[in-house]
Amino acid sequence: MARMPSAQRREQLTEAAIRTMARDGVAKATTRAIAAEAGVSLSVFHYCFDSKQALIESVITALTDHSVTVVREALRPRGTLAETVRAGFEAYWHHVREHPDEHMLTYELTQYALREPGFEHLARRQYELYGIAYAELIERLRSSRDLELRVPVSVLARYLAAVTDGLTLNYLVLGDESAWTDILDTVTAHIAGLVA
Repeated sequence: MARMPSAQRREQLTEAAIRTMARDGVAKATTRAIAAEAGVSLSVFHYCFDSKQALIESVITALTDHSVTVVREALRPRGTLAETVRAGFEAYWHHVREHPDEHMLTYELTQYALREPGFEHLARRQYELYGIAYAELIERLRSSRDLELRVPVSVLARYLAAVTDGLTLNYLVLGDESAWTDILDTVTAHIAGLVA
């Protein structure tokens, strides 16, 4: 086994944990299964993660980064604000359709953390990360277009997290791709209307 910097090894194990948890469920994803998925020994796993909490926090952060990265790349300024906002939502929507297992895992992680004594803070951290990610995206968009918002950034960030959370769960349950265009038009128009 090749030596690898510990940060890179943690990333490798986190991605292996995401694949394992998406396949087997959070409760059934053992350290042995995750280590096998990553192709490392249990001792390497335990060197990188000293607790299941640390692993789950790393998984939550990585899953959030996966979604935010595609949106960030799509949010380059376009002709109108609505076109830019829509491009961000379309990028996110594409990610949901391409990786439904990852998005389903985010909900399972939330439920697991809320039900597992001592893990509740991880569910809170998950939603704090969503708010932080949206706030960064809003600030980036606002500064690139010199926009004035009708609501505080923190409020808009939590609102966007709630909207995407609800839309994602709705799609995972109902699988109705045809409704997405109309919903996206509505959300885009509403978000653009929150800009003075």
